Amino acid sequence: MEIGAALGFFLQNLINGVTLGAIYGLIAIGYTMVYGIIRMINFAHGEIYMIGAFVAVLAFSVLAAAGITAAPLALIIVLGISIAFTAAYGWTVERVAYRPLRGSGRLAPLISAIGMSIFLQNYVMLTQGARPKALQPVITGGIDLWQGPNFTLTLSYSQLFIVAVTVALMAAFTVLIARTPLGRAQRACEQDRTMAALLGINVDRTISLTFVMGASLAAVAGVMVTMYYGVIDFFIGFLAGLKAFTAAVLGGIGSLPGAMLGGLLIGLIEAFFTSYVSGAYKDVAAFSVLILVLVLRPSGLLGRPDIEKV
Repeated sequence: MEIGAALGFFLQNLINGVTLGAIYGLIAIGYTMVYGIIRMINFAHGEIYMIGAFVAVLAFSVLAAAGITAAPLALIIVLGISIAFTAAYGWTVERVAYRPLRGSGRLAPLISAIGMSIFLQNYVMLTQGARPKALQPVITGGIDLWQGPNFTLTLSYSQLFIVAVTVALMAAFTVLIARTPLGRAQRACEQDRTMAALLGINVDRTISLTFVMGASLAAVAGVMVTMYYGVIDFFIGFLAGLKAFTAAVLGGIGSLPGAMLGGLLIGLIEAFFTSYVSGAYKDVAAFSVLILVLVLRPSGLLGRPDIEKV
């Protein structure tokens, strides 16, 4: 392969990896927000993302049947519907599976989270069927960034949309966490829930809203992955959830910038490993990174070591 084509191939993988990483990053933020506030891994979060993808397919189908085919309008409506549904699921999961166990040890909520994950998988399989669901392309076309004799570097409009939405959401959430009363309440609960309650913060409400926010971001990721790949099934939440969890650990679980950084790194690793080594072992590469991080830097790239209170 000539130098120009090799460089174009490298840049194409960079674009694909950033796009995939943006999706992982949005899911990873849900993991990291919940862990940051209640120190618990929400293993059902991947299934919330999967439900968001299924709601998106159903909503697109209903809109197409109703004659609403304009992509911008359909996307806005589908995003709104998916966020509303998955936010309700996130709130319900917190109320049913986690709040009753909040005062117990770490093992009971962990088992509850895994049980809720299996329940949601089977619930979607029973209601939607086990066969994959396909969706016609919503956004087509793209920009040819560079064209050589043997290779064309392309940025599709769907990739551009995914990255733009992710950047906008990251900016909005950064402002929300840093400058709003809800963000201050979340940071107070993260540091000391008992003291936060004594200061008048409604801890239960703050935790519920954290689950709702994480589920909303998972819904956006579900809509984007449906548009990007065009095919989903009831099992996509398990693998994507594990990779997003890996991204959250890699970036430093509990850190929002860390979750996005970890998502981007996992996306890049997966894209480059698929193209330069083998697509069959891309998951091995992603989870090998998780093992290396846990061994060499347990607090992650941007995380802070936990300090045990006495």
